[in-house]
Amino acid sequence: MRLRLTPRDTTYFDLFTGLAAHVVIGTGLLAELLGADKAGREEIAARFVQAEHHADDVAHAITKRLNQTFVTPFDRDDIYGLANALDDVMDAMEEACDLIVLYKVEELPPRVSEVVQVLQRCAELTAEAMPRLRTMEELREYWTEIHRLENQADRLHRKLVAQLFDDTTDAITLIKLKEIVDVLEDACDGFERVATMVETIALKES
Repeated sequence: MRLRLTPRDTTYFDLFTGLAAHVVIGTGLLAELLGADKAGREEIAARFVQAEHHADDVAHAITKRLNQTFVTPFDRDDIYGLANALDDVMDAMEEACDLIVLYKVEELPPRVSEVVQVLQRCAELTAEAMPRLRTMEELREYWTEIHRLENQADRLHRKLVAQLFDDTTDAITLIKLKEIVDVLEDACDGFERVATMVETIALKES
């Protein structure tokens, strides 16, 4: 690790850990929404909106702190980028919840649950990795596994889209379902962007 001669504001590490915890809550709510009937989905989606607002608050707190502090634990642009990448994951998952409710989807293909399981695992790994930014240790396994999971999600997405075109005869329903699975894929891609940011930070600090 590089020797630093100036003190660092360590509050960022707590903020990133908190932000990742909100992402874990978000994946749990998304999984809960998939298992609910149409009547229960609106209430779960409303709880997701609240979780997303809490995540936004943490992301804004990180940005505010950047504007108030001179010495940061690592590159300012990387701090900003990591906060935005985590927030983008929450935004994508909120959009998926919203679309499921707004489109009044009767039933989602079973593989959608598999994609959400991948999202949940990505969220858990990310939450475990954030506190390790303090030391930049034991992070390689994190981003390696996230990249593997994102590849798995890509394969699931391709199979899902193929299944939709095979099984869905109504064009409007097809458009709705494809938009939902595409947004879930965006969330998976978002986790990979977070992992790439962490890898970039770790390499710079090594």
